[in-house]
Amino acid sequence: MSKIRKSGVRRAARVASVGAAGAVALGLMSTGAANADTFVPLPGGEKVVNAGDVSVKVARNAESALVSPSLAANGAGRVAWVTGDVFADLQGAEEGTLTTGYIVGCQVDITGLEGGLGGSLSTKGIDLSGSLSLPVAPGEVKFAKVGSKKIKSGVSAIQYKDAEIEVQGCGGYAQARAYSVVEVPGNHYVKGTLYGQPFSIG
Repeated sequence: MSKIRKSGVRRAARVASVGAAGAVALGLMSTGAANADTFVPLPGGEKVVNAGDVSVKVARNAESALVSPSLAANGAGRVAWVTGDVFADLQGAEEGTLTTGYIVGCQVDITGLEGGLGGSLSTKGIDLSGSLSLPVAPGEVKFAKVGSKKIKSGVSAIQYKDAEIEVQGCGGYAQARAYSVVEVPGNHYVKGTLYGQPFSIG
């Protein structure tokens, strides 16, 4: 075999080994990506509710979620760290209440929940207090409250960052969506709910 042919064989072998190494590297990267955190940016929104001389606007912006597999690695758990800013602009009344949190469902399409729950949604929920392990069985929907506060005339806000929602016991797909409820007592009772965009928790 000539020197030229030997050189060509060595070069082909080197190219083949590099290609194989690259394929292995890509395979490892794909495996890692399946277990990686997923950042979900979410759109803002606003809603205005009026009754008599009372008007209140509730708005949400800078919302996002970071979704991760559960450390339990049992297939029935996952974690979402949620962040957002909620504002209420109250006019024509002295005070009211602003509550915000998340609706979490397991194997339930929560996209249309606003139609059935908008008027009756309770401002009471399980308080996150920074971190919450939420057992949700298939077919169940639960409410996780991030925070609640009394609001005065003018602009008030609830801001939260990396509040942790850990879903356990859900063997199927899970979804979540933000909700913010503003309630103003008095002769002209006002109550309105602003929903966020649903997102998958895996």
